[in-house]
Amino acid sequence: MVNIIMFGILACVILFSAVMCVTTKRIMRAATFLLFVLFGIAGLYFLLDYTYLGAAQIAVYAGGVTMIYIFAIQLVSKQTLQGLVERLKGSRIAFGIFMAVVGLALTGFVFVKSQLFNHFAMVPDQEVGMDAIGHAMVSSDRFGYVLPFEFISIFLLACIIGGIMISRKE
Repeated sequence: MVNIIMFGILACVILFSAVMCVTTKRIMRAATFLLFVLFGIAGLYFLLDYTYLGAAQIAVYAGGVTMIYIFAIQLVSKQTLQGLVERLKGSRIAFGIFMAVVGLALTGFVFVKSQLFNHFAMVPDQEVGMDAIGHAMVSSDRFGYVLPFEFISIFLLACIIGGIMISRKE
């Protein structure tokens, strides 16, 4: 019962912070709300007793990625940020809603096509151990995650270099 209550609290914090992150007009507040979202996700990991993933979430994402965003925001001059005013047009909102529906339909199609639900229905109460998760994270097998992690690290490096190039005063 306590787990359900904690899950509800964390879900509300994550949803509220995510909506505020997207809808706020101040960029530093958006970065702060993003930090709250990442801490809430770490709380979900701790609630599931995946302490390693929770600690990695706090160290890598909540600590590292948010600091990269804040440094990039601070590197850009205030005159550049003050001139940016986004006006929402009806066509852009309609396009955003259309793309969200397409993404939701594509996700549902992938779940139905991969028969993910049937796999979990056939194997009840089977829990994935931390050794299997760790092996999947660092393996280069068919379902390994080494290549996506490398792409993400290259992407973050490109973001840092882009922030430095923007901050140059030429």
